[in-house]
Amino acid sequence: MKRILATLAAALLAGGALAQAAFPNKPVKLVVPFTAGSGTDIIARTVGEAMARGLGQPVVVENRPGAGGTIGAAQVARGEADGHTILIHSSGHALNPAIYPNLPYDTLKDLTGVTPLAALPNVLVVSPARGWKSVADLVAAAKARPGQLNFASAGLGSATHMNAEKFRLRAGVDAQHVPFKGTPEAITDVIGGRNDFFFAPLSSALPLIKDGKLQALAVSTAQRSPALPDVPTTVEAGVPGSDYTFWVGMIVPAATPPAMVKRLHEEAAKALASPEVKERLVKLGADPFLMEPAAFNAYIRAEIDSAAQIAKAANLKPQ
Repeated sequence: MKRILATLAAALLAGGALAQAAFPNKPVKLVVPFTAGSGTDIIARTVGEAMARGLGQPVVVENRPGAGGTIGAAQVARGEADGHTILIHSSGHALNPAIYPNLPYDTLKDLTGVTPLAALPNVLVVSPARGWKSVADLVAAAKARPGQLNFASAGLGSATHMNAEKFRLRAGVDAQHVPFKGTPEAITDVIGGRNDFFFAPLSSALPLIKDGKLQALAVSTAQRSPALPDVPTTVEAGVPGSDYTFWVGMIVPAATPPAMVKRLHEEAAKALASPEVKERLVKLGADPFLMEPAAFNAYIRAEIDSAAQIAKAANLKPQ
């Protein structure tokens, strides 16, 4: 009997090793918890297309927007931990625990990082019809009408929301938050004049800025963006401490075997190093952003702590 049990155990171990060695053995799904055309979605499609070649399997994107990215995150957290279903989330992932205390998943226990993929500026945009040419113009208008200006976001707890809250706190202005399911919808409302401003991912807003449909007032990062060299940072524009980096990263269920996490990390690194992805990211105003899984998880923990402080200062109510 002992010999039979040992044989079965060896067979199971061999089968598991074989399954991992054959990974991936079916199409890989990237779950993007925002709408198509959002900054996170564009990065996911750019990197996913390149990863498909290295993985030897199709890489498909599934958009599951809503609730600041938590609907898509919950789908992955509850899904199969076999490396074939991957969450591509933004830095809003770190704000969600402060906004949604009753999440159907534990951000740190149920999910684990593979690597960030890109860091990109958000750009503070307004409708040209507003006549605001600078951050000072916007701040003056907001202070003249406390609580009457509206700002859009790609969802409660999203990176675009967190960016705007940090900005308004540092600028000392009161404005009303209007969340949407994704970036395209928020941009449409700003262009239409129904919302006053929006910290849009540069990758989504840049074509509309160039077409004159949006007025760019500042970028959120500590340095100016090469894609908009004449647009100041929010700090340069007179709001100290308002800089914010919007990152997009690759995350999987925590129970995913380390060998699969390692393989996904390697393929993501190859994709980010490829000339076509580098060129595409430059056009989007984004920079490749790579970390080892352990370092990325430590980074996420630090981001969660920072986001909790912003949520408390902004008096964001848990949902």
